[in-house]
Amino acid sequence: MLNKEDKNAKRKKRHLRSRKNVIGTATRPRLNVFRSLGNIYAQVINDETGVTLVSASTIDKEIKASVEYGGNIEAAKIVGKAIAERAKAKGIDQVVFDRGGCIYHGRIAALATAAREAGLEF
Repeated sequence: MLNKEDKNAKRKKRHLRSRKNVIGTATRPRLNVFRSLGNIYAQVINDETGVTLVSASTIDKEIKASVEYGGNIEAAKIVGKAIAERAKAKGIDQVVFDRGGCIYHGRIAALATAAREAGLEF
């Protein structure tokens, strides 16, 4: 059986492998998603300058007030909608999706679907 360190090391290896091709620019920044056991985090990043343009997570005050538990699909949908609204407010319509080495399933897919429904293109 794999222990937690081995799983995370494999996830990091997958993430580095995908980051060779997924690069955020000023016109099309990268939407990075990280999930922990109890929370989910999303950032829109310009890799050319190394600046985080927009972020949303289940530990933000306004999102934390509306979710009971940050580690489920409902919380991921709220974070996806919030990140899309914040990005649209900054004038960002198109992004490149970076799943962070995780499988595109469950919370990751729910966040992406909610962001698309809120008007973000990727």
